[in-house]
Amino acid sequence: QVQMVESGGGLVQPGGSLRLSCAASGSIFSINTMNWYRQAPGKQRELVAAITRGGSTNYADSVKGRFTISRDNAKNTVFLQMNSLKPEDTAVYYCKVRLKLGTLRPEVDYWGQGTQVTVSS
Repeated sequence: QVQMVESGGGLVQPGGSLRLSCAASGSIFSINTMNWYRQAPGKQRELVAAITRGGSTNYADSVKGRFTISRDNAKNTVFLQMNSLKPEDTAVYYCKVRLKLGTLRPEVDYWGQGTQVTVSS
C-alpha cells in the first residue's frame, strides 16, 4: 500500500553536512506530521525533528541550530539538512510519517528503512 524510501546517509567528517530525504508513495490520501528519528548503538531511538503539514517544526535540543527539517507536500517527501555534524550524531536515521489511506480511515504511522549516518575523521 505504502512504500517508504530513504536516501542520503553516508560517512562524513566532523563539521561536514549531509541531506537526508524520505519519500512516501502509494495509495496515500493525506500526510499529517513527518518526523526524523535516530538510533545510536546501545541507545534508544530518539526524535530528532518534526514538521507538520502546515510547516511548523520542532527539534531536539541537541540538533537545534544545526539541523533543518523541511517537506515537499506535492511529492510526499521530507528532508533533513544536517550541518556542523558531530561524532555524536552518528546513528541510523529513520523517517516516520503519519498518514491516512482514505478520508474515513484512521491515521497510521509508516517508517522508513533507515539510513546510516557516520561522522568520523
